[in-house]
Amino acid sequence: MNHKSRNQFLFRVPEIVFTTRLQAKLPAFDGVVLVTNTIDKLSGDLQCLKIPLSHYKSIDASVEEEVVLVHAPDLPGARLIFAPTGPLNRDYDDVRRFSDAAVSGIKRALKAGMVKPILICPPEELFKEASLVTVLGALHALYVPLEIREAYPEKATKVDYLGVWASSEEEGKKLVLLSLALERGRTVCRDIGGSDPERMAAPNVADYVQSIFSNSVVAVSVTSDLATLEEKYPCLAAVNRCAKDVERHQARVIELQYTGEGTNDKTLLLVGKGITYDTGGADIKAGGIMAGMHRDKCGAAAVAGFFQVLSILKPKGIKVIGAMAMVRNSVGSDCYVADELITSRAKRRIRVGNTDAEGRMAMVDLLCYMKEKAIEQYHPNRCELFTIATLTGHAIRAVGFNYSIIMNNGPAHWAKTAQELQAAGDEVGDPFEISTIRRDDYDFHKGKSEYEEILQCNNQPSSATPRGHQSPAAFLIMGSGLDKHGIDSEKPLRYSHIDIAGSSGPFPGIPTGAPVVALAAKYVLNRI
Repeated sequence: MNHKSRNQFLFRVPEIVFTTRLQAKLPAFDGVVLVTNTIDKLSGDLQCLKIPLSHYKSIDASVEEEVVLVHAPDLPGARLIFAPTGPLNRDYDDVRRFSDAAVSGIKRALKAGMVKPILICPPEELFKEASLVTVLGALHALYVPLEIREAYPEKATKVDYLGVWASSEEEGKKLVLLSLALERGRTVCRDIGGSDPERMAAPNVADYVQSIFSNSVVAVSVTSDLATLEEKYPCLAAVNRCAKDVERHQARVIELQYTGEGTNDKTLLLVGKGITYDTGGADIKAGGIMAGMHRDKCGAAAVAGFFQVLSILKPKGIKVIGAMAMVRNSVGSDCYVADELITSRAKRRIRVGNTDAEGRMAMVDLLCYMKEKAIEQYHPNRCELFTIATLTGHAIRAVGFNYSIIMNNGPAHWAKTAQELQAAGDEVGDPFEISTIRRDDYDFHKGKSEYEEILQCNNQPSSATPRGHQSPAAFLIMGSGLDKHGIDSEKPLRYSHIDIAGSSGPFPGIPTGAPVVALAAKYVLNRI
């Protein structure tokens, strides 16, 4: 199937319709999925849900502990699925209880044969975004991988549409707008991040991104010329050196730009790691640990997904520039190797220590490029720079799965960037843990001889290296020249590194789209 015929499947996100009524004679829906912690919250317009569940509870006391399907003749489709969240008031409970329950509820609905379910989340005092998070959980369960949509058009969607209940028309319109925008962003992220290393090789990612943003408010430019890549992004070009001889694997740098209406008081500059496949290079991933390495492009995928949200919601007063570093870390006679000396865009001499630390190499020159833009074109106090990457196994070792890690440089630390993004993520079920970049991390990457200024990496896996997820951030700061723009500089620049190795999603499985929703909650939703 050619790319032109593929494009029709890019936007297959389920349609969402809302209603403020709940009656049996609503032919638009064929079943109800209820998400809440207790049936005692069902009052007013939702009292009709309480009756069949109370009857069921009289014969099964576990009704609020596991997903149940109940016959309900007075409801659409005459069937009601109750997906309980469990308790919400313990120290460790958070809004993800709602998304988890919604996933379970929708999966049960699909198993029951529903194709027009209506999702209901009663008002919740503890978590103000519970309804939005519930809908996003349902939509995650309804995602269909891009390759399935392309190969089997009849399977492009799991439902005809998804209904959502809202207490008012105003609330319903807002819920549909936000959930669709965020899900379309996550869909872009999943499509790029989750598709196999050939379907989403770098040239194909560029085609996909250009297709998505054609005739939109997002401008896209693609750099593919090998000489240009070598001149502008020498560290990325080193990683590309082996892959460049296979045309379909050649690197691309994809730049995106969005400028909102009104006076610009915020500029974001994002760099995403887009390793389309990571063999480890000369330091090859042996012993069966290479499987799943097509997911090493989820950082760049998140950048594209965030721009999809921007293109739909069109926030005012903000400018966003993104760069996707799309390159394959191949192994062969022309691959870059440990011991090489490479001069970065920032004119720093870097000694390669491990070719499996290619992600930082792919991003460091693009981060330097963003640094230059921040200095030359924007008021530094309004600019925030980010790198987003599935960068280290140590991130998973440190905080487990399901959590992104964010760490600030000095100016971003003073501005509390990490704390604010963590708070925003907590509201919408896209959680972060905070780490700190210490002097030890800078010392680790100082050159060990007079040949080099910077050591790229040691020759051990990050998971076996103390401070294995913090020190790469120091390398990115040093290799890009951002260390000249710390709190002691006349032009301090805020920079934060986000490691999504643990939060990007399971393999095998569906990517989560992290941290698209958190970024949108922090920088977009208050500007529409």
